[in-house]
Formats: sequence, structure tokens, C-alpha cells
Amino acid sequence: MTQNIGNIERIIRIVGGLVLIVLAATNTVGVWGWIGLVPLATGLTGWCPPYSLLGINTCKNKTN
Repeated sequence: MTQNIGNIERIIRIVGGLVLIVLAATNTVGVWGWIGLVPLATGLTGWCPPYSLLGINTCKNKTN
């Protein structure tokens, strides 16, 4: 079951992902910055990945 995220959350994920990727590219944070690809991809697609394995539900009835 796919659920969409709100526009503000999309922008936050895209900007956060880009910041992490830039930090990784400049070798500021090392290899770990490439994890920024995940929020960037989910922000661009608008998909809210289920974090049910962690017990976190970020996909509750997003309407925006």
C-alpha cells in the first residue's frame, strides 16, 4: 500500500538529501552522506516508505 507524503515534507526530504549528497561529494562526512540518496528519492517520488520494522509510522493520512 503506497501512500503519498505532503508537499512540505517532500521539500524537506529533497533539500536534506541534497545537503547530505553535497557533504559526501566534498568528503566532509565521508561515505555516510550517500545515504542522502534515500530521502532525495522518496522526496522526488512523493512516496512514504513504511518504517513499520522500526515501529515508526510516518505515513498517517497525509493530505497535502
